[in-house]
Amino acid sequence: CMNVAAVKGKSKKWKQMLQFPHISLCEELRQTTEKDYGSLCERQPIGRLLFRQFCETRPELRRCVKFLDAVAAYEVTPDEKRKECGQELIDKYFNPEVAAAFFVSFFNCVCPSLFCRLIHDYLSVAPFADYLDSMYYNRFLQWKWLERQPVTKNTFRQYRVLGKGGFGEVCACQVRATGKMYACKKLEKKRIKKRKGESMALNEKQILEKVNSRFVAGFDERRAVFYAAEICCGLEDLHREQIVYRDLKPENILLDDHGHIRISDLGLAVHVPEGQTIKGRVGTVGYMAPEVVKNERYTFSPDWWALGCLLYEMIEGQSPFQQRKKKIKREEVERLVREVEEEYSSKFSEDAKSLCKMLLAKEPTERLGCQGGGASEVKGHSIFRSINFKRLEAGMLQAPFIPDPQAIYCKDVLDIEQFSTVKGVELDPKDESFYSKVSTGSVPIPWQNEMIETECFTELNVFYQDGAVPPDLDWRGQPSPPPKQGLLQRLFGRQDCCGNCSDSDEEPTRL
Repeated sequence: CMNVAAVKGKSKKWKQMLQFPHISLCEELRQTTEKDYGSLCERQPIGRLLFRQFCETRPELRRCVKFLDAVAAYEVTPDEKRKECGQELIDKYFNPEVAAAFFVSFFNCVCPSLFCRLIHDYLSVAPFADYLDSMYYNRFLQWKWLERQPVTKNTFRQYRVLGKGGFGEVCACQVRATGKMYACKKLEKKRIKKRKGESMALNEKQILEKVNSRFVAGFDERRAVFYAAEICCGLEDLHREQIVYRDLKPENILLDDHGHIRISDLGLAVHVPEGQTIKGRVGTVGYMAPEVVKNERYTFSPDWWALGCLLYEMIEGQSPFQQRKKKIKREEVERLVREVEEEYSSKFSEDAKSLCKMLLAKEPTERLGCQGGGASEVKGHSIFRSINFKRLEAGMLQAPFIPDPQAIYCKDVLDIEQFSTVKGVELDPKDESFYSKVSTGSVPIPWQNEMIETECFTELNVFYQDGAVPPDLDWRGQPSPPPKQGLLQRLFGRQDCCGNCSDSDEEPTRL
């Protein structure tokens, strides 16, 4: 029987790396953590699960949670089954007299917004106060303590280079404790300093921290429409945070293990202050909107233009203002973008042609997505009539293509051009002060999701069945001191493993 940790790529010592501290070591966290119900019990994934485990211990709270779960399931029910599901929910959770007077159509309009809000209002008062005094909240503090441990190069196993950008390389890496794979962007400090790219690097890092979206590649139209729908959801998540992406193009669209879209490389993304416009002639030739090419002010309109370019390219096999394998000067491409209407072949259905035309409107005020409704305008186009966006956003729709997990979808290492050595640049204390702003550790929601997705949460988050308090959560006890070592052990013994230690004795997973 193979070791489960080995199968998933976890270190053999992963439980030591994620060992809970004694609760007495979390007192500072208890004092400094803001006691906000929405953050602690809804938005933070581990906090949400632990609050629900607490609610399971009380029948009246358990029913509230079951109702919220039922509503969440109702909201992602396929349209043809929605009425039936709504009626079952009403019959199960409302008094017979009330249920008899209820119309499902009324429930459809009111339930998600009104009833769920009432439940959360109730849970956020006395039940939330009781949760903060429970061992379940203490366990949450232990998870937060782990979450705040430093992230270093030893947190990961490093694998092959996947590609390169302006300031460094992108390589595959794997978290030792969980086995989760990531693309790691390595920026060379001297190259950043030489090209004065500090603010751009920090801006990308801060935007990545802020955005938490499951959606941040000619195809047949069905596949192109599916990808366009997911990209639309990704742009909606960015715009909700007042971020304009500005570099939407095929090279920046990745597929995850399940074939779903991931928008990558936020190097040109920027925050747009509420009620203001910005200016910047940035992007990739052929995908920059007319207002960007003309150096005019804008908010989010360039992203919807680029979505039109991308959808066009997915269907036609080439971008609307460039021709494959034909060199066109930048000035000519920009003239086409400003002045010339794109042409459509027989590959486009009427719906696809209609959507592309509406997204590629030269004037931003006439462009779909820019008339006050944002992403909802685009989602409402007839080409998406078969897409259930609630289910799409919940990750419940099957992708049209699933990548081969054994294949490497990138250039051969030898075909990736190497960086030259940066000369004449030295780092000083001022530079180190800047990079301290970059090295800020784990981001709570993605880190907690990683713990849940890799089953670390399930395996470590164990309570006694009789409700007794585990020793590491017992305030009456103190953490056990480490066992004393003899002289030979101190001289020759290996150090105890921590979250940032190396496990180089293991045979790593190969790509």
